[in-house]
Amino acid sequence: MDTTPDIPANRLDRRKARTRAALIDAACRMLEGPRGTDASISEITELADVGIGSFYNHFAGKAELFDAAIATTLDTYGRLFDSATEGLTDPAEVFAAGVRMTMRLNRSHARVARTMVGVGMSYLDRDDGLAPRALRDLDAARASGRLDIDDLPAALACTAGSLLGCLHLVTRDPAMDTERVADELATNLLRMFGLSKADAYEVAHRPLRTPAPEIE
Repeated sequence: MDTTPDIPANRLDRRKARTRAALIDAACRMLEGPRGTDASISEITELADVGIGSFYNHFAGKAELFDAAIATTLDTYGRLFDSATEGLTDPAEVFAAGVRMTMRLNRSHARVARTMVGVGMSYLDRDDGLAPRALRDLDAARASGRLDIDDLPAALACTAGSLLGCLHLVTRDPAMDTERVADELATNLLRMFGLSKADAYEVAHRPLRTPAPEIE
């Protein structure tokens, strides 16, 4: 995952940017693992290979750092999602593509997937990443009459809970067929939101544009 901001002009600012990026990257790695936000500042700085004093030059505390790490992960996801759905005209397909691509992050962008699982449902309250895009796409599908949705927040919660549950399964079991689980989940969600079985299956199995795999 690229956590490096635009390259500053002078050497001191470049060093500061590298230190900040290293801390954010270390926090992202902590979010992927069992320690999560329970990791201490000393654990984070050791992983980032920076001094504890340098930590406080960039962040007031762990909460601020982890917030920046989550924002970085969700921003990465959001850009991937926008790229994969650009040009699609069927609101149901846009929604399904988001579900399918999110599940496939386990294969194409594993760090993003692991961090999303680690963050859990807390991302629903954020203004970046998956939640606002999913809400936008559900609203567009409802407004067009393509999907039958009465309560948008409830529909978003159902989508998010299902995604996180399935992501948890596939990240824990490398042998599981991620693509099959992704397409089946999208089909089931579309059916829940009013499409017929045949229509939901067809939409959820259309060709999907996926971003190039990241290099960790």
